Amino acid sequence: MKDETRRIVVLGAAESGTGAAILAKKEGFDVFVSDMGMIKERYKKMLDDHNIEWEEGRHSEGKILSADEVIKSPGIPDEAPMIRKIMAKGIRIISEIEFAGRYTDSKMICVTGSNGKTTTTSLIYHIFKAAGYDAGLAGNIGNSLALQVAEDPHEYYIIELSSFQLDNMYDFRANVAVLLNITPDHLDRYRNYMQNYVDAKMRIVQNQTEEDAFIYWNDDPVIKRELDKYDIKAVCLPFSELKGNKSIGYIEEGKYKLEEPIPFNMEQEALSLTGKHNIYNSLAAGLASAVAGIKKDVIRKSLGDFPGVEHRLEKVTRVAGVEYINDSKATNVDACWYALESMKNPTILIIGGKDKGNDYEPIKELVKKKCAGLVYLGADNTKLHENFDSLGVPVRDTHSMKECVAACYEMAEPGMTVLLSPCCASFDLFKNMEDRGEQFKQLVRAL
Repeated sequence: MKDETRRIVVLGAAESGTGAAILAKKEGFDVFVSDMGMIKERYKKMLDDHNIEWEEGRHSEGKILSADEVIKSPGIPDEAPMIRKIMAKGIRIISEIEFAGRYTDSKMICVTGSNGKTTTTSLIYHIFKAAGYDAGLAGNIGNSLALQVAEDPHEYYIIELSSFQLDNMYDFRANVAVLLNITPDHLDRYRNYMQNYVDAKMRIVQNQTEEDAFIYWNDDPVIKRELDKYDIKAVCLPFSELKGNKSIGYIEEGKYKLEEPIPFNMEQEALSLTGKHNIYNSLAAGLASAVAGIKKDVIRKSLGDFPGVEHRLEKVTRVAGVEYINDSKATNVDACWYALESMKNPTILIIGGKDKGNDYEPIKELVKKKCAGLVYLGADNTKLHENFDSLGVPVRDTHSMKECVAACYEMAEPGMTVLLSPCCASFDLFKNMEDRGEQFKQLVRAL
């Protein structure tokens, strides 16, 4: 589809913004890119190579407000002053994914949820590649969807979608929509109102037709409640931990089973991913792959040899009889709950960071049951002290990864596990979640 809009402004010049700008230029738009921060050198080069005008460290109001349409980085909140001005002027704001979707007829397999997105998206991609499918990885992971559409097109795209990306998607259609779960997360971006966040997640089903598939966790109380509000046109393929309630993917007598679209089973023990949460991720990935017509033997082999995802329950090393695990991707309470639930040994839990309006109540029982110690890691640990000090578990207060790892080394005894599963965003002390995980791994390996 050729859009009549002629001037595109892109706010944010990282992976998604740079990709969107390059696609817009290719499609004949007048393109301007603006970033309040500093743009990485490789993105500057990409923009320069495509003769795209850009600025950094400021927003030039005149140039931005002359846009017919604005493509916004998902990291920029609606409360940002420039976004408010754009909205006040009635200029349409869209996401990079929305824009890219206009210029491709490829099949879109889209994954969202509060937890498990990256693992499930990566697992689906792993299966598609093993099957020999022409697939690209995009969204929150992989390369920009817009850049791939512009310069490296694929027949299928496996896309991880955050609620922020879904917020600015309107006409985009997911051929296969996967909704893993909905639990409180990013409430600071949704005016601390859970329903706003829920509504964003449910946007994944908008524009789906009878030709499409909707895969979702059947045991999630929020999803169950929301489904009654929607006229879902897609074929529904629910999964759950146990058989029943019309689920067509589940675990029964130690076997992983799918009833549709092809009958399929394998031993649960043969799955490469362990832990209850990963059963759900594996069921969702198996269903998405089966919908795409991938053969049983490929799905079976791929579910068994998937290597996992960096920063998600990643085993780092063993030091003095203590196992160190990097789960830096656990940026909300629910993700930490799943990590703790899968722990077999007494655990020293590293928790803390930039709180997103967290309610820690759901993990307190698990902390009492599983944890031999808590190490707080944040610029301000006041809320952690208020929530956990009274549980009777030894605690240490740290404000850098170096302090944190040293405290863990002192507290942990042979046979224990040290688990970095912070519940919080990383931006108080680290560049991002990856930086937090990398620093942890580097310091642990140096012990």
